[in-house]
Amino acid sequence: MKLSPVWEYIADGVMGGISKGQLKPQNLNGRNAMRLTGQVSLDNNGGFVQMAFDLRPDGCAFDASTWSGIELDVLGNSETYDLRLRTDQLNRPWQSFRTDFTAPSNWITRRVAFADMQPHRTEQRFNPAHLRRIGVLGIGREFAADVAVSAVRLYRD
Repeated sequence: MKLSPVWEYIADGVMGGISKGQLKPQNLNGRNAMRLTGQVSLDNNGGFVQMAFDLRPDGCAFDASTWSGIELDVLGNSETYDLRLRTDQLNRPWQSFRTDFTAPSNWITRRVAFADMQPHRTEQRFNPAHLRRIGVLGIGREFAADVAVSAVRLYRD
């Protein structure tokens, strides 16, 4: 099932950090995509730039329990990025379910099974029936982030 994300840009400035970046639509190698670029800085307790979207316009949960996971069509600068999922069961901004992926310099489809999502700073287990938000982050180390996403889909095995 192809999703129609309305991406938004978020950086560590919400926590006092100084990472800088931007999110903009671009045509890259023949595909329309959203491109996240920026400089990730660890100064001032920072360390991320992010593109994210809610699955429903009202921010409520979307029941993805009949799906196996998420596919992303990505292009980047051969760096490692985080895929982060949030559910309506999480109530702190630092809580998530996550895994990482590499975004190579040519378009590729990355398939991430819900079963591979790891809880971060929560005792909750990931439940796709409560999926609310999907994010792609450049995080955790100082580097130049450059990642584009041309499509996001839910898939079944």
